[in-house]
Amino acid sequence: MTIKLSQCFIAVDDHDKALAFYRDVLGMEVRNDVGFEGMRWVTVGSPDQPDVEIVLEPPLANPNASPADKQAMAELLAKGMLRGVIFSTDDCDATFERIRAAGGEVLQEPSDQPYGVRDCAFRDPAGNMLRFNQPRSTR
Repeated sequence: MTIKLSQCFIAVDDHDKALAFYRDVLGMEVRNDVGFEGMRWVTVGSPDQPDVEIVLEPPLANPNASPADKQAMAELLAKGMLRGVIFSTDDCDATFERIRAAGGEVLQEPSDQPYGVRDCAFRDPAGNMLRFNQPRSTR
């Protein structure tokens, strides 16, 4: 039996800003852009990983959610309290410079971590933390 990651989800409050970041800054491909019941989902992915997609979705993608729950999720997103993702890169420093030059909000400059990677961190336009790490053995 084979089990592989297919999709992961990142909450965003503005799909157009998210697309400008994930597509134009990170170089992701747009794979799908759909609307349903007043909501929008955009799927992006790395050209190097055609079978893994990131779904950019509303903070609470449930049309039956109460207004109070939708507001609570929007507030958590605005505070940067929802989980982000960790990307791997073959050049942490170059990745950092590219994202910083594009105006990315820096959380951590590249540094060597005791657990064997060199990494950096940014916030996406919605406030999600994104880390970019490189195994030290490939530097």
